[in-house]
Amino acid sequence: MIKAVFLDIDDTIYNTSEFAKLARRAALNAMIDAGLPMSHEDAYKLLREIIKEKGSNYNKHLNVLTKRVFGEEKPLLIAIGMITYHNVKFALLRLFPNTMPTLIDLKSKGYKLGVISNGLTIKQYEKLVRLGLHHFFDFVITSEEAGVEKPDVKIYQLAMERMGCDPENSVMIGNNFRDDILGAIDAGMSAIYLTPGLTEQERKTIKEREIDLDIVSDIGEIRKIL
Repeated sequence: MIKAVFLDIDDTIYNTSEFAKLARRAALNAMIDAGLPMSHEDAYKLLREIIKEKGSNYNKHLNVLTKRVFGEEKPLLIAIGMITYHNVKFALLRLFPNTMPTLIDLKSKGYKLGVISNGLTIKQYEKLVRLGLHHFFDFVITSEEAGVEKPDVKIYQLAMERMGCDPENSVMIGNNFRDDILGAIDAGMSAIYLTPGLTEQERKTIKEREIDLDIVSDIGEIRKIL
């Protein structure tokens, strides 16, 4: 019987990918208007390369961008880009429609709720606070705190230890097959995969490993499964 429900944050409870893309593009437009000598598409391509190189949790992408363009950091352009990025990001920060009703329902039925997320602890809490969700969760475990990233089983083991639950009583819900689903299963947990559809490689892995996996396209569907 499931007692503890763990969730990923990005693209699980809200649409991270779309709002981040729009915020980054808005930031670059503002920097170009302020003197960044690049076309928008060239600037966006360079920014994506920097994000891939440094990782999404690195907090000085724009510093690196200006240094590569000018040979030195440009504090004014960086500040303009950062302020624009955060203003647009927070304006667009929205839950998936069924996130709040689902969390309310799970909490009312006595499930313990936790977050397992790769990223910096403060940044993950910031998202939950801005989304108005922080009070739903008993524990938030991040890769920064655990010292390892999903899909390493150690982060799942730490989360279950903090929650006081066993693998057979725990389920992980997420949108990343490798990090959220395989990581949780390797830790002995159940998993619910939030995805619009399986890739061929995912189907092959499920078949080869004989994984018993629930698959949903909307977070609201997990209520029926649980």
